[in-house]
Amino acid sequence: MPERGFAAEDPSLKMKNEDNRRWCWVSRRHGVFFTLVLGVVLFLQYNSIKDMAPSWNPKQWLQNHSTKLFVPLKEPNTGLRDTKASEAEPTIAMFTAPSISAVLLKTGRFLSTQEPQTSHQSVIPQVVHPHSTRPTPVPYVSPGPYLVEYPYEYHFTINEPLTCEQEKPFVVLMVPVAPHNRAHRDVIRSTWGSERLVLDKVVRLFFLLGMQTGDDAQQVHKQLLQESNEHQDLIQSDFVDCYKNLTIKTMVMLEWLDSFCSNASYAMKIDSDMFLHVPNLVKMLLNAPTSNYLTGLVAYNGAVLRDPSSKWYLPPELFSPPVYPPYALGLGYILSLDLTKKLIEASRHVKAVYIEDVYLGLCMMHLGMSPTNPPEQGSFRVLPLTYYRCTFSDIIATTTEPYVDRVWLWTEVKRQSQYCALVKERYQNASFFQKILIILLKVVNLFISPR
Repeated sequence: MPERGFAAEDPSLKMKNEDNRRWCWVSRRHGVFFTLVLGVVLFLQYNSIKDMAPSWNPKQWLQNHSTKLFVPLKEPNTGLRDTKASEAEPTIAMFTAPSISAVLLKTGRFLSTQEPQTSHQSVIPQVVHPHSTRPTPVPYVSPGPYLVEYPYEYHFTINEPLTCEQEKPFVVLMVPVAPHNRAHRDVIRSTWGSERLVLDKVVRLFFLLGMQTGDDAQQVHKQLLQESNEHQDLIQSDFVDCYKNLTIKTMVMLEWLDSFCSNASYAMKIDSDMFLHVPNLVKMLLNAPTSNYLTGLVAYNGAVLRDPSSKWYLPPELFSPPVYPPYALGLGYILSLDLTKKLIEASRHVKAVYIEDVYLGLCMMHLGMSPTNPPEQGSFRVLPLTYYRCTFSDIIATTTEPYVDRVWLWTEVKRQSQYCALVKERYQNASFFQKILIILLKVVNLFISPR
């Protein structure tokens, strides 16, 4: 018997109320989850994490990638200068213009106060060899552990002097590579280097080499001659090909462009292990400045390493500013061809450090210029980009993992190019809610597309 004033509770009603409460709880959790997913999707839409990766955390990027940015300067030991004059010459020279001096105090700059001599007494006249005999590299006289021997009278031992005059390229792709590294050259020739006409613009590829040294030098030279006859895309100069001489390699590249390819509009220096999206490159250059233009992945405020145990330690007495001037990372940068002559002239006043991209930044600074960012963020990637469908559709150049089959990668990017262009066009013309749906489909596609 129930007590007076209290009704007996119906068991079925109790179960129903519990089910309702459980359903409401589950629905609230689903609603919160959906809201979070939608928020993440919208955040990814307007703030691409992948595009932000190289630059969103400058401290982390500098720790991982700035260790090779610069090295201390020392006086070159060329034997060409008067001893007293050399002792009196400062390591760092200030600009006379007040505006440039202010920049110097902030970023630092290494200059030589003495004009280069017109003739180099230590240069040994070049001996012309028949093609059956390996040319002799220029005897290397090191100016110190942190400088390279430039300016210097280097010569081209393998050349293609008429190609640019005959083909009149819009952009020239210059790939520095070791003489013995035929594998990288063949991969590039069979992938992005094979694109010769893009958007009605002529694209031309050349590989830049120094001289092989060691026991296999003669054999490598014979192989290079055969390769040159087969492909007509090798440019070789008589400096020793090694890591320290990358600055020499870069300046020889500029000399070749100025002498034999000045009719081109642009040149791009790109490392041999990079992936290049040539159509996107040409598309960008169609609207790019035609003079005083240098772009790529620009490094700003690169920290100077002060740890004496670091391989790239730089003591304050050699370079007091805490950061380096802006420069485009050497993995891949583009310049208008009017800059080649200007940079060569600037190199006669700026001490040649062996870190080539920093050296170009110093030469640009001497000219009162600086590199500019590309119009689209994320066009150049210093961190390897993982392949998913359409992830390569908006980049220009990216590093790749060593294990990636670059021939397969290039084939996949080409195969998906029309689909990705269609998706991009539809997205640009879509309504707000349609864009949300497209983003959701792209997120799902990340999990189902082949890597």
